[in-house]
Order: sequence, then structure tokens, then C-alpha cells
Amino acid sequence: PDLLRHVNVLSYCVSDSVLSLAIRPSPLLLFSVYESIRMLIQKKIHRLPVIDHCSSNCLFILTPKRLLQYIYTEFENLAQPDFMSKSISSLNIGTYNNIASVIQDTALIVVLNIFAERRISAVPIIDHNGHVVDVYAKFDVINLAAEKTYNNLDISVKDALKHRAAESRTVHTCLPDESLQTVMRRIVEKQVHRLVVVDVHNHVAGIVSLSDILNFLVLKAPVMFA
Repeated sequence: PDLLRHVNVLSYCVSDSVLSLAIRPSPLLLFSVYESIRMLIQKKIHRLPVIDHCSSNCLFILTPKRLLQYIYTEFENLAQPDFMSKSISSLNIGTYNNIASVIQDTALIVVLNIFAERRISAVPIIDHNGHVVDVYAKFDVINLAAEKTYNNLDISVKDALKHRAAESRTVHTCLPDESLQTVMRRIVEKQVHRLVVVDVHNHVAGIVSLSDILNFLVLKAPVMFA
């Protein structure tokens, strides 16, 4: 977190190839990456537009995914804190209680109601043996509009996922005893927003998301390991 306080948003964006031309720094652009992450977490938002105070134009948008990629890429060659080698379960990173999951035959409307009622963004899909086979996320709802199938919400979640791109049909998982560093690497390399935490039998044990990891790195770790 101390390093992130000294990296301003402008430097982050230029290094991340988001901007290809010089812009006049404004007070907002001088926000540190640390402050930007803290704002995303505390406001519980997934997009943070950065506005030029002179023109009021949106210059770029910060997301947890891109920020975690930046942290992993820029700092992986530096000396790592001891907690990076600890398991995500021992660090209490992620959600492990009262996890919502559905079977493949569940109607899509039921899944959408779960999103709304529990204010979550993804649900693991399991087979009749309780094994994780997929994940249905809010982003998948876009396919309803693209395929113009939003009037048929009684279809099963399995059928709904047939409209997803082939390269997105792999469910990515991790074990509770895997290290934070390993989990971060997998999320960044697979370019996903979350991993389903499973036990040795491939049953749902929890969910660990980008926001969970950023929350730990920026807000919890400095207090726990001060």
C-alpha cells in the first residue's frame, strides 16, 4: 500500500497503455492508485471514471481488474511480504459462508432473482453430484440482449450459457489452501473477475473475487501486519 500511494493515476494509465497522448495533469489525475482502489472498495463500485477538471471529459475508466493486473505486473519482481505465501483461507480472503449455488436445470429467472435479492454478481453452477461445472455471472446477462432471448427467462441456466463465447466456458477454481500469490497469478493470467473456491472433491467452498483481494491488500493487510 505504501508503494501504491506514490504511484499516481496518470502514471498507472500511461504504463498500462490506456493513454497514448500527453494530457495536462489535474488534481484528480494526481490521485494515487492506492486512493483509487480505496474509493472503488468503499463505494462498492466496479467502474471509476477519471474526469479532466478542465474539459469535464472522461479520460479513462479504472476497474478492479486492471488495477490488480497493474499491481501484479509492476510489483511481482519486488520483495514480497510474508503474507503473500499464506493461504487465502488463513488470511480470510473471500466469502465462505452462505454461498449461493444452483444446479444446471435451474430456470434463468431464478438466477436473476438471486442476483437481485442477495446483491451478488455471480453464482456457481453445480451438477447433481454437487461438483462445480460453471459460473453464471451478471456479465452473461448481456447475451440475453445480444441474442434477443430476454423474453424467455424460463430456460435453464445451462441452456442460457450455450450463448456464451466458447473461450469463456471454462470455470476457474482454486483451493482454500493455495497461497494469495498463486490465486492472484491465476486471476490475472486467466483474466477473470473471480475464482470459485472448491474442496478436494470439487464442491463449492467459497468465492474469491478481485475486490476481495484488493480489499485485503489495501485496507486489511496494513492493519493485520503492521
